[in-house]
Amino acid sequence: MKVKRAEKYGFCSGVRIADMKVKRFAAAGNTGAILGQVVHNERVVQEMEDLGVRTVEALESVSEPTIVFSAHGVPPSYHEKASGLGLRILDTTCKFVYDIHWESKQAREAGHHLVFIGDPNHREVIGYTNDLDPSTYHIVSTVADIEGVDWSQYENIKVFYQTTLNAEDYEEVVRAIEARAREVRRADTICYATKENQDAARALAEDDTVGVIVVVGGKKSANTKHLWDICKDAKPSYLVQGADDLDPAWFAGVDIVGLTAGASTPDYVIDEVERRLSSL
Repeated sequence: MKVKRAEKYGFCSGVRIADMKVKRFAAAGNTGAILGQVVHNERVVQEMEDLGVRTVEALESVSEPTIVFSAHGVPPSYHEKASGLGLRILDTTCKFVYDIHWESKQAREAGHHLVFIGDPNHREVIGYTNDLDPSTYHIVSTVADIEGVDWSQYENIKVFYQTTLNAEDYEEVVRAIEARAREVRRADTICYATKENQDAARALAEDDTVGVIVVVGGKKSANTKHLWDICKDAKPSYLVQGADDLDPAWFAGVDIVGLTAGASTPDYVIDEVERRLSSL
């Protein structure tokens, strides 16, 4: 069986830099703990733990001298809280995430009501909103979410997207807000790597020579799930964490399998999956 990779896939620059920062930190003999997964990939998390940098869910759980803030970012107050606990900070927050923190702060100070398109339970979105007065923002992802809100009460609205989303998929939601509000402005906050991966996955799904698509990524990775959603709407597609998750029965009668991966998937995991597919 032949394997055709998407034109764009795998680690984005933000994830690659975060991964590199933690590995350099550990290689220098330092110890620390990561607040939540440094990136949403189980193999990377295990790799970090093997290097002596474990994952914790709360700052109060850290017994090491350093706390690592993941690529998803944290609420600004967490920096003060960590310092108050006597912790040193290794910040691996993605540049695009910091751009949204800065731009949303500027918009709020200018009197805009903030709207975040995304998952309220995603750590990136929590980072943007945790420290804010609930009356200054909304988090929505569907047209149903905006029903019941009097959008006309806000003089100006600024819309931000969770970086792992495709803005085109939420056009209907934003248009519904625009139809109900006085003035709405959109921030350009979608990570370019996310969009490129999704466009490439869509092209792979539309390739008539490809019979089945395998999407590689972590169970908690939002951008990986979006890639899978794109692919499975077009043809049989399977989301796996690694080569051991592959089932040969999926590929009966298939000559060419498409392969793509989320932005938090290491290159070596993608290579392992391709080798296993090629051996079937």
